[in-house]
Amino acid sequence: MANVTAVRVSEPVGFDRFVLQFDGPVPKYTVKRQDKPTFPMGASGQTITLSGTAGALVTVHSATESNTYTGSTDMSHTEFLVIKEARLTQDFEGSVSWALGLDHAACMRTFTLTGPSRLIVDFTTATG
Repeated sequence: MANVTAVRVSEPVGFDRFVLQFDGPVPKYTVKRQDKPTFPMGASGQTITLSGTAGALVTVHSATESNTYTGSTDMSHTEFLVIKEARLTQDFEGSVSWALGLDHAACMRTFTLTGPSRLIVDFTTATG
């Protein structure tokens, strides 16, 4: 099982970026766009609505962060052009999900890096 060791949101030139870092290889994952920034809150059946008008749900399988990640689980970035909020919505039975509240639906790219292992989700901030 992969352990999440860091979570970051940043603004490299041309993008708003969401990063999950792991202590081993990046596990299987899914990234799903949503028309609204409303997300299920784990297995409770409750929903939460994040800042913005659109959303994306990042889910990592065979992963946990309960014993390895001690940072914030709700990050607000109202100054960013696309990512307005990132919140942990699930860390249960080997599945970790982060919900992203987006200012608007934006072009997205997803990729992984090594040294350390990271899952990157970029949203373009270009307007033209």
